[in-house]
Amino acid sequence: MTDSRNLTGQVALVTGATGGIGREIARRLGARGAHVVVTGRSRERGEEAVATVERAGGSAQFFRADLATMATVRALAEEFRRRYDRLDVLVTNAACSRDSRQLTADGHELTLAVNHLAPYLLTHDLLDMLVETPDARIVATSSTVHSTGEIDFADLRLETDYDAFAAYARSKLSNLLFTTELATRVDFPVNAVHPGFVPGSGLYRHASLPTRAFMALAARLPLLGTSVDEAADPLVELAVDPDGDHTYFDRHDPTDPDPRVDDDRLREQLWNVSAALVDVDPDWP
Repeated sequence: MTDSRNLTGQVALVTGATGGIGREIARRLGARGAHVVVTGRSRERGEEAVATVERAGGSAQFFRADLATMATVRALAEEFRRRYDRLDVLVTNAACSRDSRQLTADGHELTLAVNHLAPYLLTHDLLDMLVETPDARIVATSSTVHSTGEIDFADLRLETDYDAFAAYARSKLSNLLFTTELATRVDFPVNAVHPGFVPGSGLYRHASLPTRAFMALAARLPLLGTSVDEAADPLVELAVDPDGDHTYFDRHDPTDPDPRVDDDRLREQLWNVSAALVDVDPDWP
């Protein structure tokens, strides 16, 4: 990566930063001078991530947060607002994929809750800080599997049929619909990046045993996927660039997403349904 912008004085918030791509993004933003707030469920892994940023020459703070519950997302935003007066970079990277159907304490299907509803609510709760911070930007970790996702608004809890891959694809389509709609509503860059197939990301650590075994093998065979370091490259490039504004990237390349992402009515429907699910006014920003 050739970009060498210095981020001294800037504050970045990276979700899912206790391992995988998120941790590498946090490390690199810290190395450029940013103060990085890292989030995750494990305090031990969070403290390790903070140490990684500090060894790179940056500063960091860990906020423990399980993004499966919306009360925790709200608490994360409140704590961030209490401690900081600016937000230059928001990287919504946290994601999960579960082999079996699970519901959160709020009654949401888990994959949709973590991968879509959490970043939707977190962005809502922190948006005024982003608007007030000059040259702010948002970067979301996306996936090309969004093109296979299907959203059945009558069965958002996936009660009739559950498939782990389909649930993940649906969440990533929702992710990208939200990111694209948000980009039309704000005056700063909002981008989503497919970083490649990254078997070492930790995304599948709660998947079935055969899936975990395949990912462990793939992580040792570089030709089967993208390394964590390589996957972080395009996300970091956009996180440091106040002018990088195409909305969707396949690795480093500006790319057209699935045609459904251009459907204004679908984007608005998901926006409004998501607002109802997390109990906010849909008329934002």
